[in-house]
Amino acid sequence: MSNIKSKGIQAFIWDLIGKVGIHASSFIVMIILARLLTPADFGLIAMIMVIVGIATIFSDIGLGGAIIQRRRVLQIHYSSVFFFNISAGFILTILTFFSANLIANFYKNTELIPIVQTISTLFTISSFHALQIVILRKELNYKLLTQVTLIASISSGIIGVVLAFLDFGVWSLVAQILSRELITNIIIWKKTSWIPSFAFSFKALKQLWGYGFNMFLSGVIDTIYEKLDYMLIGKLFSPSILGFFHQAKQLNLFVIKYSSGSLMSVLFPVLSKIQKDIFYFRRVVIKSLGIICFITFFILGELYITADELIVGLFGNKWEASIYYFKILALSGFAYPISALMVNILSSRGKSKEFLKLEIYKKIIQSINLYILYLYGIDTFLYGLIITSILATSLNIKFATNEIGLSFITIIRPIIISTIITTTVTIPIVFITDFIHFNDFFMIIIKSLLFMTFYIAINWIFKVKSFEYIMKQIKTYIK
Repeated sequence: MSNIKSKGIQAFIWDLIGKVGIHASSFIVMIILARLLTPADFGLIAMIMVIVGIATIFSDIGLGGAIIQRRRVLQIHYSSVFFFNISAGFILTILTFFSANLIANFYKNTELIPIVQTISTLFTISSFHALQIVILRKELNYKLLTQVTLIASISSGIIGVVLAFLDFGVWSLVAQILSRELITNIIIWKKTSWIPSFAFSFKALKQLWGYGFNMFLSGVIDTIYEKLDYMLIGKLFSPSILGFFHQAKQLNLFVIKYSSGSLMSVLFPVLSKIQKDIFYFRRVVIKSLGIICFITFFILGELYITADELIVGLFGNKWEASIYYFKILALSGFAYPISALMVNILSSRGKSKEFLKLEIYKKIIQSINLYILYLYGIDTFLYGLIITSILATSLNIKFATNEIGLSFITIIRPIIISTIITTTVTIPIVFITDFIHFNDFFMIIIKSLLFMTFYIAINWIFKVKSFEYIMKQIKTYIK
């Protein structure tokens, strides 16, 4: 267990380094592109990435997750998955290319046709490195994975910015997306030692399919529902409105995912390795939840109180309409990291049927809110997201606690405590800073420092467990 813990910590540190590097570079690129391009440009890409996101799930059909979860994997499993991925990627490229007119007709925008046809090559390009990334994750080799993703992210960002400066408009975003996958291919094939054998077995795929099929269906459902808001907004409103919503949602997810993304990325292979030791498994889950709660609610509070200055200061006045969307999305931002931990519990223990059942229940709830979007518009839909996030997270917790024999209250307690602390700190700071007027940069610093000081002070005074877990990990790492 100590070896797994050591590898897990190293993997977490390397993945965190990568996330911070990618976060910093991507954030800078996003700021520059937002100033150079129009909301409509981002809206057009958001429309297309809905289709790409849904289609991408069919390029793997859950086999990557099955390889990570499976304890004994042979070369025939790897090679079979590799050739399956390439075949699926090529088929998806062909289908998407010839569906460009249909997609353009759906959105009633002919500008999309050449963009869709060009981006369709993404499926074939990414299929060549999909398995190598899975292998690196299974082996907890996040050092190499970090190097690959960081170089690809920075390089593609530079390409996108240069083309935006040269007035390529939306095509600079297209080039950024495709170049990232191309660069990843080049580096990962040069740096990794695994090469496929010329062998393919349907039997090997079938062995993985038992777990992978349910995870695939879950992924299809989750991806479709994750993109449906973009699709509906793109269909019902202008590209500019979708651009404002997209930028607000991306900025919110950008921070929330990176705040817990490293832990989630490493936890799945780690939990898969310790799935038989239920007592150690529970300890890892409880401590991980404490760390996630402390970080997530800290970031959410910071985002909410600095939203006005953050968006206008970074992206310019033309993005001011995104502030309102961003603030409401921040209120539901707690759901992603906490839910990610809960579903990792099910997936790491091979409970793919329960995972699928859980996804269906959650999507029923989300369907109601999407219908509200269709009937009453974006504002009502956004407030509905807060309610659906609470209900979906509660379902995730219920399924996870049933699986590992923990009480519901054990999991919900740190979430409630963090919510109360964040609310208690945020409200007076918002009220006080309304009477302070400096430029955007100084207001962000003032608000951030006030929130950080009071947030940490309250956690320290009341000896909140989440805060203690964080401090213990920091002290251990320093030693």
